[in-house]
Parts: sequence; C-alpha cells; structure tokens
Amino acid sequence: MGGLVSPSSQRSRMRLVVVQVLAFSLFATLFVRLYYLQVIGGESYQAQAADQSVRDIVVQPQRGLIVDSQGRPLVANRTSWVISVDRTLLGKLEEKQRTELVRRVSVVVDATPADVEARLVTCGDPGSVRDVCWNGSPYQPVPVATDVSKDVALRVLEQPEDYPGVLAEQQNVRSYPRPFGINLAHVLGYLSPITEDEFDIAAERDDRSLNGASVVGRAGVEKQYDEWLRGLPGYRRVAVDSMGRVLGDDSLVESTPGDTLVTSIDAKVQAVVERQLAERIKVQRATLDPVTGRNYEADSGAAVVLDAKTGRVVAMASQPTYDPDVWTGGISQAELARLYSEKAGTPLLSRATQGQFAPGSTWKPFMTAGALTNGYSMDTVLPCSSGFQVGNRVFRNHESAAYGSISFAQALEVSCNTFFYRIGYNFWQKFGSDPADIDARDPLVEEAKKFGFGSRTGIDLPGEAPGRIADRHWKQAYYESQKDYYCDLSSKPQTADTSDFVYKFSREFCIEGNLYRAGDAVNFSIGQGDTIVTPLQLARAYAALSNGGTLYAPTVAKAIVSPEGDVLRRIAPRKVAQLDVPKKYLDYIDSALQGVTREGTMAWKMIDFPLDKVTVRAKTGSAEVYGKQSTGWVASYTKDYVVVMMISQAGTGSGSTGEGIRAIWEALYGIDGETVRPARAATPGTVPPARLPQFLADGSIMPPVPAKATR
Repeated sequence: MGGLVSPSSQRSRMRLVVVQVLAFSLFATLFVRLYYLQVIGGESYQAQAADQSVRDIVVQPQRGLIVDSQGRPLVANRTSWVISVDRTLLGKLEEKQRTELVRRVSVVVDATPADVEARLVTCGDPGSVRDVCWNGSPYQPVPVATDVSKDVALRVLEQPEDYPGVLAEQQNVRSYPRPFGINLAHVLGYLSPITEDEFDIAAERDDRSLNGASVVGRAGVEKQYDEWLRGLPGYRRVAVDSMGRVLGDDSLVESTPGDTLVTSIDAKVQAVVERQLAERIKVQRATLDPVTGRNYEADSGAAVVLDAKTGRVVAMASQPTYDPDVWTGGISQAELARLYSEKAGTPLLSRATQGQFAPGSTWKPFMTAGALTNGYSMDTVLPCSSGFQVGNRVFRNHESAAYGSISFAQALEVSCNTFFYRIGYNFWQKFGSDPADIDARDPLVEEAKKFGFGSRTGIDLPGEAPGRIADRHWKQAYYESQKDYYCDLSSKPQTADTSDFVYKFSREFCIEGNLYRAGDAVNFSIGQGDTIVTPLQLARAYAALSNGGTLYAPTVAKAIVSPEGDVLRRIAPRKVAQLDVPKKYLDYIDSALQGVTREGTMAWKMIDFPLDKVTVRAKTGSAEVYGKQSTGWVASYTKDYVVVMMISQAGTGSGSTGEGIRAIWEALYGIDGETVRPARAATPGTVPPARLPQFLADGSIMPPVPAKATR
C-alpha cells in the first residue's frame, strides 16, 4: 500500500507541471519579444525614438530686394530678434506652470500676459483677436514679440530652464532704405502672415515656397510679384530634451533667397514728386477759397510721372500716405483702423490708381479729338460766350468770361466751356435727341473709351479702379439700381433731415432718372457730371497724345533678377491699342497744348521757364463737385515724360498744382533758371534708362551702363 500514489497527489503534481509549462511559455514569449525588439527591430525603434527627440524648424528665406531703375534699394531686409513660444510644449505643462511661463515671457518682452495669450490663439478659434492671433502652422513656434533688444534675446537664451519652449532667434524682416527720403508706400505695398485658407491651397498645390509661418504680399508690387520675391524656405532639425530645450543642430536644408525686382521708379524723381505734392497740399490748406470763404480742404491728392514712349511708371505719389514700416512685425488693431479711417483720409487708398475724380477741363483734348474725327475741322470757329442755354438752364463759362468766336486751339488755351458745350449739344441733337434711346450713338463717348477711359489701364499693381464713363447705358443701369430708394424717399413727406435739393432730386430721379438729356451731354463734353477718372488713366491718355497715339498698359516692373544676378525675366512695355486719330489732328492738339503753357491758363506758372529748350504741353482743369470745393488738375507732357498732378478740394488747376508741376519738370531736365542740363542716359531723371542696373558678383548693384540717348 506504501508504494501507491494517491489520486490527489497525482493531481497536485500535474498542476505543478502545468504551472511550470505556463511559466516557461511566458518567459519564452518575453524572451522572443525582447530579442525581436532589441535585435531584429532595434534599428527601426531607435530611429523612431530619435525622431521624438528632434524637431523641424522652418528657416524662412530672405525675401528678394526691390530696387529702382538705377539699382537703388527701395525695399531690403534686416535681421530682427524674435521671441517665439512652442505651443506644443506649452500644452504639456500644468495650468500653474503654464500661467507662470506666460507671465515670465510677458515681463521679458514688456507686454501683458493677456497680450501674449492673444498672440498664441489660432485665428478663427474662440477668443481670437483679428491681426493679433496666430494664423500660421499649429506646429510652428508662435512669434509673440519682434524687434526685441539683444539683451532680451540673450536673457532667454542664457536661462533656458526659466523659459522652457521659448525661442529667441534672428529672422529677416522688411526694411525701407528710403533713398532721397522717399515714401512710395502705395507702389511698394506691404506683407502680412499667410492665412489658413492660403496655406491649405498651397498644400493642395504642393507649393513648397509657402509654409505656416510665411508672410505674403498684400498690396503693391509686393503682392503683384510675390511668387518671385518670396524665395524657398529651408528646414533645420534640432535635437531637444524632454522639456523642449534645444540641445544642438541635427541637420540643415538651406533656404533659397527670393529674386530681385527691378522697377522703373527713379527714386530721385520720386522724392521731388512726393515733396511737391505734399507742399502744394500744405499751401492750399492755408489759402482762402474765394467761393466758400474758408480755406481749401485739400483733403487728398496724387501725382504721376510716366515715360511717354513706353508707359513705364517713373514716379507715383499719393496723399495722405503712411509709413510702410508700420506692417513690419505685425500691425496693431489701432494702427490698422487708422489706415482705413475716413477721418484720417483713408491713407491706405492709393489716389493715383484707386482714387476716382471728375477730370474737369483736362478732358477737353480728347473731346477735341472726338470732334475732329467726326465732322468738325481744324478751321472750325465757334462762339465762346459767357453762357450757353440748354432748355431752361444756362451753363456758364468759367467766371462767365467771353472770348468771342474762337478755334479749337484757342478754346483749349483759354479752357472755354461754352465752346465745348456747343459741340456736345450738337452731337446730342444729331444722334441722340431721344433721351430714352440708350443705344444712340455719341462720338464723344466713343472717343473717350478709345483713349482708355472707363476701364482699367492694366498696370501691374493690384486693386486698380476702372473709372467711369457716364453714358446712356451707365445711366440706365444706375437708375435701375437706385430707383426704389429714391422713389420711396420722394413718396414720404419731407422731413427736417431731408433738404429741399435732395427731396426735389428724389422726385425727379424717380420719374425720369434714366433719361440722358442734353444737359448730360454738355456736362460730359467738359469732364463734369458723373464721369470719373483716375490720375493714372489721365496720365496714360496724355502719353498717347505725346507718342503719336499708342496706348500702353503702364508698368512698374522692368525685370526679375536672380540672387546670382542673372536676368530671369524682362518685363517689356505692353501696347494695348493704337488710336485711329489721324496724325494731323494729334499734331494740332499738341500745338494747342503748347499754347496753354505759353499764353493760356498755365502760362502764369511758367514765366521764365525755357520752353524753347524743353517744350512742355499742358492742360489745366477745375472740376466742380456738388457740396465740395473744386478739384484742381494739371496734365502735362513732353516727348519724354508725362506729369499729372491733382488735389481734391484745392481750387483751380494751375492755382493749386501749377508750381508743383513746374518744379517736377525742372527736376526732370535739370533746369536752373534758363539753363538746361544736357540729356544723358547716365544722369538720373534726364532720360529714362533703357538698360538694367548692373548686378556684380559680390552682390553689389551699380547704375545701368550709359546708352546713347537723344531728347
């Protein structure tokens, strides 16, 4: 009996064996797994672990230069210390640690914790503030302060334990060298951070020139040629510890600088134009308006200088203006509001390309061309009476002056309104005496459109305004869009808030606001009424008078040059149309406009100017606007240049801008008294350079090589 094993003992022994087998199996499994992780898959997991300890930082490229026709930098770059915060690491901190870190950052950058927090919020998220929030990549460190001092940057760099996840690094930002003190803000434009939508579109197109921290052009040539200027970003991989502190560089892909934009702007001429425009506005604001009995408002103005032979923009100024550097590093809400403020004069609006004004008598040369090509002759003589009656209204000549029977040339010299009233009225009677016929022919309207009015010039600047030709079709469309408003206003009893004029106008407009009457036609003939133009449109049309009838699309850019100095693209003048005005008529108008500066309305501003050596043609204009003071214009040209200046609410054309126009011509040709500097392409402002600046191997830029030129 003693040699037998009980059943219970056998079961215990079996359990022990099973447990031993299970334990062995578990250890075997763990050993195999460990062998796989350390030996077979070791390299893969080591690589993944390394990836967790490195971080990609975008290295923004240096944006391309913008230079003038002589190679002078108009926009360059400078380095700026920027303090950024890594939001990925910030999110890993406890609430108390996060609050303390934000407080430390706010102290070191001289801001409030609320300001820092606002910059860390992604645009579009709850609590985001426009123009303060971050609209870049969520994985990119967020800049919370730019242009900080070197001492601040060193403090962050030398105390990483106090500023975990906070970066201090130098970045390239835009700078404005301002040769000759120029502003040129509306031509150059500005930059702002890329939006989320733009970033998504770039990602869809696999556009690697943009990333979540990019800045892009928003206006001017910065926007028009953004793709050339922006360059290609690089990437720097850095090793970091568990707290996000940078331990060292892992690898680097260099960024590629943007290309250089060569413009046709001459900074020396631009400086004169800006100074004269600002000075004339200042003078007129201190001058009494005899009509209103108060000083002129002179609320805004513009000036344009074109190369008459090519349409290139030599100078362009607008007032009021702004400091282009205000956008560098981000703009505050208060600053942005001021740029859009009507009280401040809407400084962001370029009056040269976006301002639209009645042209006044500067319109008359084009009406002359329309008349001469549609039945009138150069021998035509018409009365220049003090007034011209249309229906029950008398349209007056300026200051009710009368000059007897005169020719087209004399009418341009003395700027006779009643002479052109008769032409406009005659064409209305001949072709369109039915006010409701919106398809009636109008030779003067046709001619204005041929000279490019009523449509954009095609300049290589964004946001250009089209102007307006107030013909029969426009009047019908305007009536349909406004009829309900005015009919509703006129159907109600007149209140104290509604003037007699407005109430009467509303009733008349409701009944017959679509009719194109004789009064509309005579107003059109002298550049009054609802027709409006931009200063650039007017300059372009006068260039066509100068060069024999070629209408160009004005251009600011001349070429794109690589960082190595190679010309990547030449931007040639672009011909839009060739006018079908016979040469004899253009010559006749040209001769008449010479008379304006010698004996006509501009002569008193050109006394002792050497007109025999520099033959300036001109036309003055004073456009009347209901409820405002007159807008003053002078449009002038030689065979080389066109110079146009206008000032809103500043009085007569020659009275408000005449001295400024003369000063610009003196600067262009180097006139000192009656001495004229010899025309040489090497002399800035004398003859527009045909060649590009020289880009040398050491990165320096030299003026163009002189080319033989004649005036």
